[in-house]
Amino acid sequence: MSGLPLLALARRFGTAVRQDGPGPALRRAGSYTRRRLNGFGATALPTAPVARTPEPGQYLQGVWQTLARADAFHIKQAPAINRNRRQIAMVADLNLPQCRKYRVEQMASFWRARGVEFEYAHFQDIPRATRIMQHATHLMEYRLQSCPSAEMIRYEARRLRLPVLYDLDDPLFSVSAYETYRNMDALDPKMKAHFVSEAPKYLSMMNGADILSVSTPGMARHAALYTERPVFVRRNFADAETLTAGDTAMCDAAGQDNLFRVAFASGSQGHEVDLAEIIETLSEFVIADPDRRLVLIGHFDLSYLPEGLEDQTEVIKFADYARYLAALEQADCAVMPLCDDAFNQCKSAVRVLDAAAVGVPAIVGPVGDLAQVVRHNVTGFIAETQEDWMTALNTLAADPAAARQMGAMARQNLETRWSESDQPHIIAPELIQWVCA
Repeated sequence: MSGLPLLALARRFGTAVRQDGPGPALRRAGSYTRRRLNGFGATALPTAPVARTPEPGQYLQGVWQTLARADAFHIKQAPAINRNRRQIAMVADLNLPQCRKYRVEQMASFWRARGVEFEYAHFQDIPRATRIMQHATHLMEYRLQSCPSAEMIRYEARRLRLPVLYDLDDPLFSVSAYETYRNMDALDPKMKAHFVSEAPKYLSMMNGADILSVSTPGMARHAALYTERPVFVRRNFADAETLTAGDTAMCDAAGQDNLFRVAFASGSQGHEVDLAEIIETLSEFVIADPDRRLVLIGHFDLSYLPEGLEDQTEVIKFADYARYLAALEQADCAVMPLCDDAFNQCKSAVRVLDAAAVGVPAIVGPVGDLAQVVRHNVTGFIAETQEDWMTALNTLAADPAAARQMGAMARQNLETRWSESDQPHIIAPELIQWVCA
C-alpha cells in the first residue's frame, strides 16, 4: 500500500492521539486504512501542501496572535461579572472510570440540578476544551499535571479572566506520601519512581489555580503542607446512578446458598498490602467454617493469600459498575482495611458507598475517611484492633438476618446522608459561594 511513509503516518497518529484522544485517533486511522485498501486517497496529481497540524500546546497560538494584533486579546471584565448566568467548564483527565464518575460526572449532575450549566472535556480533546471555555464563567480542572495542553488551557482561562479551581482526590503531588505509601511495596519499584517524578507536575497545576477542592479532610490537611492556596472539601457521594444500580443489583439477586461471604474489592493494583493488615485474622475466620468464603473483586495477586485460604476464595474480575455491584451484593459483609500511611489517610469512602448501595454492611479501619460514613454497630463496624475485626466478623456470621438488617440500615443511611446534597459534610459552602456569588 503506497502513500505516506510509515514514519509520517506514525507521527500523524501520535498527534491525533494527543489532540483528540485515543478513540477518535483510532477511528481516523481505521477510516484512512479502509480508504487506501479500496484504492482511494492516493493520486498521481500534484497536491497542495498539507498544513502542519499544530502541536497541542500551540493549538491556540495563531488565534492569540490574531487577537493581539487586533488589540482584542484582553477581556475587559470577567464573564462572571458581565453575565447573570453561571456556566462551568471542566477540563479533566477522564481516563479512570471511577475518577470520572465521582469527580466529574457527579459535579455535572450537582451543578446542573442547581441551575448552573456544566460541560466537561478530556484535556487531550483540545478543540472541545477550547470551545466550552469560551462560554464559561468558571474553569474547573481535575487531575491535570503540567504539560503543553494543560498549560495552554490555563493560559486561555487567564485570558478569559475565568476563576480557576483545581480538584484532586489522591495526593499525586506529594513525594512524602508516595515514598511512605506501603501499597507501592507490591508494585515494580520503577512505578513508584515514576509517580514520585511526576509529583511536581501536579503541584505546579495546583499552585497555579485560585482555589483547590479535594475529596476528604485528610487530603485537605495534606495538601495544606504543599500549598498556600485555599483548600476545601467536596466529598464523594452516592449519585442517582449508584442508587439505581444498587436497586437493580438487589432486585436481580440470586437466592441464598447458605454460604457466608466476606468481600474485598480492589479497583487498582497494590491493595494486597492493605488486606495484609487483617489477612491472618480473616484467614482464621474463613477457614474455621467450610461454609465461609472470601470474595476478591478486582485486582489481586493470589500469591499473597495464606496457605489454605485460596481453597475458600472466590475471585471476580472487575467489569462495568453494574456488574461490580451485582458481585458485591452477593456478599454478607465487605471488609476495608487500609495501611496507616500518609497516602491512605487521604482516601475517600467510595467502597463504603458502593457496599451500602447494595445493602451490604462494611467493616472498616480508622484510616482515611471510611469511618466517617459508617455508624458503628448500626450500619457496619469500625475496627481498630485485630480483636475488633474478628468480633465484627463473628457477630455478622452468627446472625445473618441481623447482618441483612444492618445492610438495610446502611442503604438507608446512604440515601438520607450520603447522597447528592449541598450539605456542608458533602460540599464546603465556600465552593458553592465561589460559583454563585
